[in-house]
Amino acid sequence: MVFRTVNLPKVLEISFVLLMILAGSIAVSLFVGVTDIGIVRGITGLFYGWREGYAGFTHLEKEIIFSIRLPRILFAGIVGAALSMAGVVFQALLRNPLADPYILGISGGAAVGAIIGILIGASLLPLGIPGLAFLGAVLTVIIVFGIARTGAQLRSNTLLLAGVIVNAFFSAIIMFLISTSTSSDVHNVMFWLMGDLSLATTGEIVLTGTILLAGFAVLYTYARPMNLIVVSEETALQLGINVEKAKKILFVAASLITGVAVSVSGIIGFVGLVIPHLMRMVLGPDHRMLLPASFLFGASFLVVADTIARTLMAPGELPVGVITAICGAPYFIYLLRKGRGF
Repeated sequence: MVFRTVNLPKVLEISFVLLMILAGSIAVSLFVGVTDIGIVRGITGLFYGWREGYAGFTHLEKEIIFSIRLPRILFAGIVGAALSMAGVVFQALLRNPLADPYILGISGGAAVGAIIGILIGASLLPLGIPGLAFLGAVLTVIIVFGIARTGAQLRSNTLLLAGVIVNAFFSAIIMFLISTSTSSDVHNVMFWLMGDLSLATTGEIVLTGTILLAGFAVLYTYARPMNLIVVSEETALQLGINVEKAKKILFVAASLITGVAVSVSGIIGFVGLVIPHLMRMVLGPDHRMLLPASFLFGASFLVVADTIARTLMAPGELPVGVITAICGAPYFIYLLRKGRGF
């Protein structure tokens, strides 16, 4: 695998372009919906009306923009960025183009925790369901790493197989819990399993955003070691990289980011699978470029997908996972047909 020369100005230039795309996605999402405010009027009202307390908007429009849509948009961006970054790491370290953020069974563990929370009424507690979902994700990571670890080494193939086995086990538990639940519980469970961004709270947004930024800092620190590990672990060792330490840190960081994202949003497929492929195809395989690009474009993608999910069948809404699957599956099939592997 050949890496293009990537310098900081180039990274900043691409990141700025993607940041503008994200800003445009947010602007469209803010003013499009059941109550159509109008993009031009909305942007004008934001930029020129802030000194007058946004007097150009009615009280209802201000409530919709700042209390309903903006928190949800920020939430979607955070989750999309987290899943995309985790997908980059797992595809690189497992050397598997089909790897996604859920490859180690994290989604299954989080789902079991969330379903138990829904069934016992944990939604009445602050962070009740997300807390149980995150606990399930963390326990899954501990189990998978415990199974895959051989002495001091963490073998990628064994880790992948352990994740598949644990995920299959949790899938059986999920089916058992669903089959023994009441009809109303089943609806809530199924909606969560397909991805739900409608219940974003300020506390969840701040918490997940902080964890995401910390995770990005850790992952980007290891961008160069990841480049070398992808080429060859032997080459990385010869160049002074502590491969086992780097792999463990990267796996744990990506797993925790995924666990946080799944715990607050449910299982949203294809974001962490397709976005890294798309960015790699456009910008190349260098993780110094790939990580920030996937971060920003993944955020934009999920913001747009969630906007479609809440407007397509208005006044009702679809789970955002339905939209990401409709968009992601055909594109991934196209990649496979074109032979654009990892």
